[in-house]
Amino acid sequence: MRQDEIEEMRCLPLFAGVRAEHVEAMLNASFLQRFPAHAELAREGDLADFLHVIIDGQIELYSAYRDRETTISVIGPGGSFVVAAVILDRIYLKSARALLPSRVLLISAEAVRRCFSEDATFARTLALELAGAYHGVVRELKNQKLRSSLERLANWILMHNLATGERGRFDLPFDKKILASRLGMAPEVLSRSIAALIPYGVLVSGRTVQIADRGALNGLACPCPTIDDTICA
Repeated sequence: MRQDEIEEMRCLPLFAGVRAEHVEAMLNASFLQRFPAHAELAREGDLADFLHVIIDGQIELYSAYRDRETTISVIGPGGSFVVAAVILDRIYLKSARALLPSRVLLISAEAVRRCFSEDATFARTLALELAGAYHGVVRELKNQKLRSSLERLANWILMHNLATGERGRFDLPFDKKILASRLGMAPEVLSRSIAALIPYGVLVSGRTVQIADRGALNGLACPCPTIDDTICA
């Protein structure tokens, strides 16, 4: 990394309050890489060699089984992934690929584990991230098991509208195929669900979503604080 890049990486929230020598040790064992759209960053089943921290761009985390594939989450700048696999020295349970051109900091898993055991502040930061991830998994499990595909889409639209300033209009952050996979449905089911939202005041044209009747959509979605979060991923 260039010196200006090293200074930029030192300011990451991941390193806030971490002892300077530990930050230096991790940065000395790191690579800052640029990935084009569609590039694969990690492959399910491989040993976790690096902790990935997204600096710029958008990364899809996904998994495949036989002839099926599903999107687990889509994360952007500031997000990191495979924390659990790195800490436990295990294999990746999911794959990762860039949806947009992305800049990613790859920190040696060995350096991360060493600092995790020696620096209480860094250990707390990773523990909070793991706790948040577990919280998200429980929410998503309930969302998938307790709601219909139409209800999942309705809630996703409400949450994304909230995350983008509650303007009642936003552009999809990724294409509809990714959205369908993210919500656990086939693309054709998503198309039918979009059409089914018209009576509830939701109009989708291309990648633009417009909410004309927030009350009707809210009545369909029935947001629940133990399922829904204020940030949509």
